[in-house]
Amino acid sequence: MDVKAVGDVKALRLPAFFAKRGIHYSWVVAAVTFLTMLVTAGAVGAPGVLIGPLEKEFGWSTAEISTALAVRLVLYGFMGPFAAAFMNHFGVRRVASTALVLIAVGVLGSLFMTSVWQLFVLWGVVVGLGTGLTAMVLGATVVTRWFSSRRGLVMGLLTASTATGQLVFLPLLAALTEAYGWRVALIFVLSMLLVAAVGVLWLMRDRPSDLGIAPFGADAATVQVAAPTSFKGMLASPLIVLKDAAQTRTFWVLFGTFFVCGASTNGLVQTHFVSLCGDFGIVPVTAAGILAMIGIFDFFGTIGSGWLSDRFDSRILLFSYYGLRGLSLIYLPFTNFSFYELSLFGIFYGLDWVATVPPTVKLTADRFGDRSNMVFGWVFTGHQLGAAFAAWGGGFSRTEYDSYLPAFFIAGVLCLMAALSMVLIGRRGDEQKVAVAA
Repeated sequence: MDVKAVGDVKALRLPAFFAKRGIHYSWVVAAVTFLTMLVTAGAVGAPGVLIGPLEKEFGWSTAEISTALAVRLVLYGFMGPFAAAFMNHFGVRRVASTALVLIAVGVLGSLFMTSVWQLFVLWGVVVGLGTGLTAMVLGATVVTRWFSSRRGLVMGLLTASTATGQLVFLPLLAALTEAYGWRVALIFVLSMLLVAAVGVLWLMRDRPSDLGIAPFGADAATVQVAAPTSFKGMLASPLIVLKDAAQTRTFWVLFGTFFVCGASTNGLVQTHFVSLCGDFGIVPVTAAGILAMIGIFDFFGTIGSGWLSDRFDSRILLFSYYGLRGLSLIYLPFTNFSFYELSLFGIFYGLDWVATVPPTVKLTADRFGDRSNMVFGWVFTGHQLGAAFAAWGGGFSRTEYDSYLPAFFIAGVLCLMAALSMVLIGRRGDEQKVAVAA
C-alpha cells in the first residue's frame, strides 16, 4: 500500500469513529473552531490588563501603548478578506495553525521586551496578523464549508465564543496579573494557545470532501472541491471579489450596517462605557460588572440569534436587532444612571451585542455563494472601521462637549438607520455573478 493510500485510510478513521457515536464530523470541526476562536479572543482582550503594569514597569505612556495596540486592531480588521483567500488557497487547518503560532510568538517575545518599539512589533504587528487570520472569517468559512443546514445556529455558537473568550479570560488574566505579575498572565495565554494548536493539528480538516463525506445536512452529490489557484491569483482574489461585490447593493448595505455594528459595540461601548459611568460617579468595578452582564446576555442572545437565523428571514432579524440596539442606546442618555436603569440597559443591549453576526453571515453566504467568506471578510473590515471611528468619536465628544452622551445618542440614531436600510436588500439578483465568478 503506497503512502497516499495509507494517508487516505487514516483520514477516514476519524469521521468513522465519530459516526459510530452518532456525531457528524462537521460538529467536531465546529468544536475545534470554537476553541480556537475562544482562545484568540482571550489573546485579543489580554492587552486590557497590560496597560497599567507596562506603564508602571517601563514608564511608557498610555499614548505609546495605545498606539501599538491600535495597529493590532487595524490589522485585525483588514486581514479578514486576505485571511479568507489564504484559507481558500492553503486550507483552514494550515491558516489556523499558523495564526496560533504567530500569536504565540508575539506573546512569548513580549515576555522579554524592554523597549516600546518591541511592543509595537510584537503586539501591534505579529499578534495583529495572527488574530486577523482568524477573527470572524474563520467561523464564517467553517460554517459555509461544513454545514448545509443549521448554519445560523453554528455561526451563533462560534460568534458567542469571542464574547465568552473575553468574559472568561479577562477576569482570570486580571487576577493572575495582580497576584503574580503580567508575565504569568501571558504564560497562561501561551498554554491555552498550545492547547488550541494541538486541537487544530489533530482534528481540523479543510473540507468535508477531504474525508469523503458531505457537509452536515447535505447529500454527497453537493460536495465540491474548489479549483486550485496560483499564489499570485490568491493574493489578487480579495481585490477581485471586492470589485465584483461592490457592484451590488447588498454588499454596501451589509458593509454599512456592519460599520454601524462595530461603531455601536466595540468602538463606543467597549471603549468608553466605563469612563462614561465614571462621569456619573459610578466606580469602575460596578461599571465593569455591567459590561460583564452585557457579555453574559450576549452569549445567550447570539446563540438564540443563530437559532432564529435558521428559521426566519435574515433581513427581518437584522431590522429587529439594529432597531432594538438603537433604542437602547438612545434610552441610555435619558436615564439617571442608577444601577437599576443601567442593568435594564445591559440586558436589552447585551442580548444583541453581536447577535447581528449570524444573520449577516447567513445572508452573505446565501447571496455570494462560494466566495462568501471573502465577501464577509470585506464586510468585517467595515465593522472594524466603524469601531475605530466610534472610538475616536467618543473621545472627541468627551473633549469638545465634556460629555459622552452625544456620541451614544448618535450611535443610537445610526442603528435605527441601519435597521431601515434592510428594506434595500431585495431577493437574490446581481449578487449571483459574484458567487459564480472565476
